[in-house]
Amino acid sequence: MNKDIRKLFAKVATLFSKYNYYFVKSLAFHSKGSSELSINFDYVRFRAFELCIDEILRCEVKGSVAELGVYKGDSASKLNQLLPNKTLYLFDTFEGFDKRDLTVESEKFATKEDDFSDTSIDFVKRKMKYPDMCVFVKGYFPESVVDIVDTFAFVSLDADLYEPTKNGLEYFYDRLEKNGYIFIHDFNNELYKGVQTAVLEFCENRNIGYVPIPDICGSVIITK
Repeated sequence: MNKDIRKLFAKVATLFSKYNYYFVKSLAFHSKGSSELSINFDYVRFRAFELCIDEILRCEVKGSVAELGVYKGDSASKLNQLLPNKTLYLFDTFEGFDKRDLTVESEKFATKEDDFSDTSIDFVKRKMKYPDMCVFVKGYFPESVVDIVDTFAFVSLDADLYEPTKNGLEYFYDRLEKNGYIFIHDFNNELYKGVQTAVLEFCENRNIGYVPIPDICGSVIITK
């Protein structure tokens, strides 16, 4: 990159940084520098998915994959693509937030007024590259868990609210394989403060460490 282009790049990067957009190099000295996934606007999160999944494959971690809080299936489709030989359990009401969770949230936290009901199993299934590897579990978690006897290598928790995040951690951590990962979305998102509270309480009670990452909604990673 010549000097003039560097100056122009610096100006553009400075301008965008005011709006929390950053131009950065990533894995410049890694043999797998380019991403397997299509271009997306949450590079940090999904690149972290890829790197952790590389470790799962390297360590030959057993167990399935799960996501709690699927919505329209954007994250789930990437997990399905990156781990095509593992069963992917998709837990969601597919009808938006449950009133029971909203009641708890309104009593303890100020919550962004989203609905997330504009989705369906059929809509999500159409996004999956390997739909035959997906198991859709519709209903209120964890009551919806019936006859699932499995362990997990990778779990994505994206439930947004305190109660389902707490329930997800309690259910999945005990079933997480050694060298497995749990990604919790919205840990550093002030619009959904219940998520961070649920994670901090769980980790303190279990004496578990965690790693925050600077993706768009401030995810945090737990491993075993």
